[in-house]
Amino acid sequence: MKNAVSRRSFLGRSAIGAMGIGLAAKAVGAEGAAPADTISMGFIGVGSMGSGDMAAFAAHKDCRVSAICDVNAPRREAMVKRFEATAKGYHDFRKLLEQKDIHAVCIATPPHWHAIMAVHAAKAGKDFYVEKPMTLYVAESQAVVRAAAENKRVTQVGTQIHAENNYRRVVEAVRAGVLGTVNLVRTFNVMNQTRTGIGKAPANAPVPQGLDWDMFLGPLPMRPFNPIIVASSYHHCSFMDVSGGWLPGMAPHIIDLPVWALDLPLPSQVSCAGGRFVIDDDGDAPEVQEVLFRYPNLVMTWMHNLANSYGFDFNGAGGMARRLGIYFHGDKATLYSDYGMHKIIPEADPKATLELPKPSIPPSVGHHRELLDAIKTRQQPLCNVAYHHRVNVPCCLANLSYKLGRSVQLDPVKETVIGDEVATRLLTPTYREPWTL
Repeated sequence: MKNAVSRRSFLGRSAIGAMGIGLAAKAVGAEGAAPADTISMGFIGVGSMGSGDMAAFAAHKDCRVSAICDVNAPRREAMVKRFEATAKGYHDFRKLLEQKDIHAVCIATPPHWHAIMAVHAAKAGKDFYVEKPMTLYVAESQAVVRAAAENKRVTQVGTQIHAENNYRRVVEAVRAGVLGTVNLVRTFNVMNQTRTGIGKAPANAPVPQGLDWDMFLGPLPMRPFNPIIVASSYHHCSFMDVSGGWLPGMAPHIIDLPVWALDLPLPSQVSCAGGRFVIDDDGDAPEVQEVLFRYPNLVMTWMHNLANSYGFDFNGAGGMARRLGIYFHGDKATLYSDYGMHKIIPEADPKATLELPKPSIPPSVGHHRELLDAIKTRQQPLCNVAYHHRVNVPCCLANLSYKLGRSVQLDPVKETVIGDEVATRLLTPTYREPWTL
């Protein structure tokens, strides 16, 4: 199961809000001058996701690993040793960001840190790559987009599947009208963790030597150490305050496709229901969540289940596995897709031959390579934070609806909640001192 989930490691347009975000297609300015040749990068968080990202960037000859930051000292020191000819280690990401010779950073810490670090990076004049979920709260997402724009930063979000050719062919078919008018999109991610889930840690487990637990938690409330929380990015998804759960853990990869293909704005209404009914472990994230997103001319749904892995048309011969999918329902045909395949079923005659558009979206040079090229050209890559804001905010609102137990109405232009003071307050997180956004 862990290996299946870890596939995600390698496999715009901004909503203009009342806060006045204005984004240009090209980032320019003295502070944004591109490096002439080698790009010096710092890496903040080098666990399972971060080390994978670091390897992907380091594989390019014009990228130099110059700085490595992690609050787990043994892990940090091991990574620095791998790049000892060029890299220096840091315990505090703020010290790393002070280094003038670093052009860009990769942020792959647990998700509760992403917003603070991305804003700090932008203000320090660093371009940045941030793993998904980009943020856990709407106000955090707005702050990241605003900081990137105001500081003329080139950015990329870690939705690596966006770079695959299969998604490009789906986008072309949808935009060419092959499906007719799409009025419903369904998305899902399922797996079976069994009743024991991620397990239970022994009581009063000691903090490992070299791990700064206080700094790991950062803006989160202090809590007793639990070794499962720090085990991997897979385990993070079972803890709501650290990751937001499996919805923001996986949905950014999956709802990215309909947002791209249909050029969706922010939703006007989000409703979510779910809970924990089967799994008994140390986590508190819901094992089931069903979400309904209302857009101007269509409805999109999300479903995840951690206790059953039936995958509809993707089920094959059955058996326990991780499965995911996207369904586009149009009045002429239905298209269903996962990361690597798609199939179109005509509405009137299932055996009819459809005329598909010729490929028009160029192949990606590689998700990580896109950022390196963009740093030099100052042209934003496809998955910049302004584009991803439209993928990220629906996930934030879904968890808000789940927490409140009611629908959330949003003004998608002003990016403000309508008629709900409690929901409005909860758009912004409360951080533990001394951390601020």
